[in-house]
Amino acid sequence: MNTFAMKNWEESVVSGTEGAPRVAYAHATLAYSGLIDGESVLDYLLYYAGEGYDGGGTPAPGFERIEGSVDGRKGSFVIKHDTGFDAKGISSTFTVVEGSGTGELAGITGTGTTTGVLGEPTMSYTLDYSI
Repeated sequence: MNTFAMKNWEESVVSGTEGAPRVAYAHATLAYSGLIDGESVLDYLLYYAGEGYDGGGTPAPGFERIEGSVDGRKGSFVIKHDTGFDAKGISSTFTVVEGSGTGELAGITGTGTTTGVLGEPTMSYTLDYSI
């Protein structure tokens, strides 16, 4: 099973106020297991629509640098997230940033997904890749 766990989440409001439309920045560290084995640093730009908004998931672009191994090959790479989140959870699609692979992961390309329920200890991911 391919899972990841949030080790740390730091969020700060960039513009706007609680209960009103606002923009925030989040910095997180994650631990991966399964096809990816390692840790990452993730930075998101978040938008909160404010009280009374019931339009579903809110978009959050982000970049994540993963260091460890993919299917036993060691190195690092960066992925670009297009994430949606709401009170129930998150879901994202991501793409490996071209040219970001190092070590045995040099030349990696691919796409994937993440899904999870807020408050759960782990979330799941997929990764379709080639090197």
